[in-house]
Amino acid sequence: MILLFNIGFIEIRLLDVVDIILVAILIYFLYKLVRGTIAFNIFIGFLSIFLLSKIVEALNMQLLSEILGEFIGVGVLALLIVFQQEVRRFLLIIGKNSFLLNQNWSWQKILPWNWKLQKPTDLNYTALVDACRNLSRTKTGALIVIAKTSELRFYASTGTAINGDVSTKLLESIFNKKSPLHDGAVVIAANRIKAAGCILPVSESETLPHHLGMRHRSGLGISEQTDAVVIIISEERGSISIAQDGKITLKVNPKMLQQRLQDEFYETRLK
Repeated sequence: MILLFNIGFIEIRLLDVVDIILVAILIYFLYKLVRGTIAFNIFIGFLSIFLLSKIVEALNMQLLSEILGEFIGVGVLALLIVFQQEVRRFLLIIGKNSFLLNQNWSWQKILPWNWKLQKPTDLNYTALVDACRNLSRTKTGALIVIAKTSELRFYASTGTAINGDVSTKLLESIFNKKSPLHDGAVVIAANRIKAAGCILPVSESETLPHHLGMRHRSGLGISEQTDAVVIIISEERGSISIAQDGKITLKVNPKMLQQRLQDEFYETRLK
């Protein structure tokens, strides 16, 4: 094993440096994952207790060390429950970015002449953007979830099945204030409106502006747990927002919306 240097009773190996760097990176990503949420305070509290237990163990305080050790042992199970959403997001990020699990991945795609070969998916951008423009103009609230790698069947099952083509008139009729489905969310997958009136998880983010209501919190919530693109139209202001990957972009105009959809629903392919 490579020994970098030895100071008295302390030996620092190259593997120790790598270990410290990897732990620092892990803590950094965990911090980014829970930052701005209620879970952040819980994370800081658990981290403080863990560091205290290590100090107590180094000082050979056996009784206190044993008590803190038992607490941390049980605390791991408690963390899995408390950080359920964050763990789900973490695993989703790993799975989404793993080329080994990507069925469309091939070694040929890393070749330079294949990098910019793209084709549009079947999503009807025009109808979707036109519907959002009209809903925004009439200040009609709307919540539209567009699936990417998952069909979001669980969330679609909470609403009323429609299974219709994406069209401007259908979307406008669903979110009409007299429609019984206008309060819920619409789930779109594979250019089909799978369901309407769907119930979505609510975000616990503390960074979301206070003037934004439950519609925006629900849109942000589903974006935290899935890789879907969520369009939110405010009923009070008529403004359009986009939520994705736990982040929300406010005041999006129709042109920006169409460009965003085209960027997100293009996929690399070989000729």
